[in-house]
Amino acid sequence: MKTVMDISTIQVLIADDHPIVRNGLVRMIELTDGMDVIGEAETGAQAIALFHQYQPDITLMDLRMPDMTGVEAITTIRQQYSIARIIILTTYDTDEDIFRGLQAGAKGYLLKDSKMHQLLAAIRNVHAGQTYIPPEVGAKLAERMSHPQLSDREQDVLKRMAQGMNNQEIAEALHIAESTIKFHVGNILNKLGVSDRTQAVLTAIKRGFTTL
Repeated sequence: MKTVMDISTIQVLIADDHPIVRNGLVRMIELTDGMDVIGEAETGAQAIALFHQYQPDITLMDLRMPDMTGVEAITTIRQQYSIARIIILTTYDTDEDIFRGLQAGAKGYLLKDSKMHQLLAAIRNVHAGQTYIPPEVGAKLAERMSHPQLSDREQDVLKRMAQGMNNQEIAEALHIAESTIKFHVGNILNKLGVSDRTQAVLTAIKRGFTTL
C-alpha cells in the first residue's frame, strides 16, 4: 500500500481469503492512477471490521470465505452503512449466487477471470454511483428472476435432500411432520421443473442453491 494517502483517490478495501489473489489485486490497483488500497481482509469478519475502521469508497468482496459468506458480510455492512459501494469479485457464477449477492446490496458483480480493464471500469463506475453488471452476469440474473423462488423452508429441505437424507430424516432434523416434508418436496420439484429428487439436487447444484 502507498504510504501517503491522497484523499482524491478511490480508496479500495479488498476481501479475499487467497493471498495470491489479494496480492495481485493490490499490485494492480496500486499501479493505477487515482486508486489506492486502504486495507486487506482474508475473512468476512475482518472485512466488516476494516470497513467500519476505514469506510472505504469501494470494497471488493469474494463470495466464499472461511468464517462467513460474502453475502453475509455485505448484508452486515449494509445494515450499518446503507451507502456502502461493494463489488463482488468471485469465481462463482451461478444464477443464485448472483441473485443473492445483488439482493444483499452489491453494486457490481465480476468474475475473477475478468480483464483488468473491466475491474478498473467496475471500480470507477460503482464509485460514481452506478452499477456494473457484465452482460453474461445480467443474462444469468434474468434467468434467475424468471424462475419461481424457493421459500426459506424449501431451501432447508433441498439442502438436506442434497445430503442424501430421506423424508423421515429431514422431518426429524427440522422437527416438522413427514407429511409436511412431502408437501415441500413436491413444491420443490414443481418450482425447479424436474420430476424426481435426483434431478432436483442436480439442478440445485447447477443453479447454486446448494453444494455437495
